[in-house]
Amino acid sequence: MKRVKQILFVLLIGFIVMQFMQPARNQSGQVLQTDISPTYAIPENVQTLFKNTCYDCHSNNTNHPWYSMIQPIGWILARDIEDGKAKLNFSELGSLSSRKQISRLQQIENRIKDDTMPLPAYQLLHPSARLTEEEKQLLIGWIQKTRDSIASKR
Repeated sequence: MKRVKQILFVLLIGFIVMQFMQPARNQSGQVLQTDISPTYAIPENVQTLFKNTCYDCHSNNTNHPWYSMIQPIGWILARDIEDGKAKLNFSELGSLSSRKQISRLQQIENRIKDDTMPLPAYQLLHPSARLTEEEKQLLIGWIQKTRDSIASKR
């Protein structure tokens, strides 16, 4: 029993020490000129959907939940955000070539259609991120229109 208490004590100390090792926050606090919103005319309802369902992992401005301050959860979230931004970053979409912008918009459309985005775990913790069929069609319609507009300018 004494050995178990020692192990638990060491684990508790380790957990407390981990709390002092916070990952960098993904919050620039700015909307860059390369962000999707100044680059394209986005209706407010579409922009709201993007912010509620995509921006936490796919922009430079994450709305960090309270539990992101608890390690190792914060480290996992930071890694997931970095991975998400590497695949698609709404804050930098306007800096890409028109070909890459079209490709990224197509990827967004595909992820919405096949229900792989937003991630189920994210939806579980963020109920407002669950897209209805009507919201999916709204986003897909805007994406297709924007993609066609970019293609016509090439």
